[in-house]
Amino acid sequence: MNLFSRGQKGKLSDLGIGHSFTVEVDIGAPGLSVDVSCFGLDASERLSDERYMVFYNQLASPEGAVRLESSGSLARFAVNLDALPATIAKLVFVAAIDGAQTMRSLGACALNLGSAVRFPWSGADFGDEKAVIVAELYRRDGMWRFGAVGQGFNGGLSALLAHFGGTEAKPAAASAPTSAPAPAPAQPRVSLSKVTLEKRGDKVSLDKRPGRGFGRIHVNLNWNQSATAAPPQQPAKTGFFDKLIGGAIGGGGAGRKGRGGIDLDLGCMYELADGRRGLVQALGNAWGDFEREPYIRLDADDRTGAVAGGENLTINGERFDQIRRALIFSFIYEGVPNWAATDGVVTITAPEQAPIEVRLDGGGNQMMCAIALIENRGGSLQVTKLAEYFQQSGGTSAHELMDRHFGFGLRWKTGSKG
Repeated sequence: MNLFSRGQKGKLSDLGIGHSFTVEVDIGAPGLSVDVSCFGLDASERLSDERYMVFYNQLASPEGAVRLESSGSLARFAVNLDALPATIAKLVFVAAIDGAQTMRSLGACALNLGSAVRFPWSGADFGDEKAVIVAELYRRDGMWRFGAVGQGFNGGLSALLAHFGGTEAKPAAASAPTSAPAPAPAQPRVSLSKVTLEKRGDKVSLDKRPGRGFGRIHVNLNWNQSATAAPPQQPAKTGFFDKLIGGAIGGGGAGRKGRGGIDLDLGCMYELADGRRGLVQALGNAWGDFEREPYIRLDADDRTGAVAGGENLTINGERFDQIRRALIFSFIYEGVPNWAATDGVVTITAPEQAPIEVRLDGGGNQMMCAIALIENRGGSLQVTKLAEYFQQSGGTSAHELMDRHFGFGLRWKTGSKG
């Protein structure tokens, strides 16, 4: 793999890259909200067609030449240069940070162009900028080339949009997210709306797409996986299972990672429309099912700590009429209980809807956090921020205490990851 530095350029043909490949942007931003986007520009380096801004609210260009998939800190663009119209002369990949933080808050980052080029950069390269133009693909003399840019930009995503000649649509009322712009040439503005539920009890409702359901609903949990290692003088921390039973039985978290960091597990308590209730989580290998009841599926648990995308759960929004409510929760399976250090954030995304963010910005040394409640309210999907924290009390687990609080009425026994 070729290691590029800031300002370095090269022809794709010289790099052994064809016209169909992936561009991966991996952002080291534990607990921070960073949006990665691609701007498709014309020969004047302007966004003359807003349909060629590919980002969290518009995941593909009209013909699918650029498609975005995001999972936690990793943004992956599938690029097919041959499918781009002749009017698109340059693809610019950018990252913009939300909130009061600046680019200097980022850790180690990198852009990978297929398996041929790696361009590493970090927050140490910047100051108080709110965005960075990471890299670009551009036509010159009939050939496509790659350039590692790494240029800071003082404004955020909205300012980048204006810089490239686009126009931002006015956001809708805060009570509901704005739908992604329709893929039609007449669409004059780009909606940058994103919903962040700031306080406990904050709600937002999504309506079904006309004639369809909610599609594939993606719930992602990401956090600072290296946060708050145990002090050296303390004994090694073991898993959540061992904590429950005082270490009497092995096979919990001991020896899984050996990193001394925090391992969060994502889970869900659910109630179906017919009143049946259950649990989806890695502990006990209760993975759920996307196509059949409960229409909720948890991805395989990452036991190595190597996956930057965090933990992921999907809900079948086409069968949402079969779901009454789903309680999204997380617990600290391994590591020192310290929610403040996790910098955790849950992002809920659905097709043609603005992303919904819920931050795990409270709690202390409890083991369990009830993050958000997803409810079927007369056919609408309502998300409520909970941010309720629970700690084991005597022989009663944090799971059971959370269950009692929200009235699911499940039966509990000690379990472990298989």
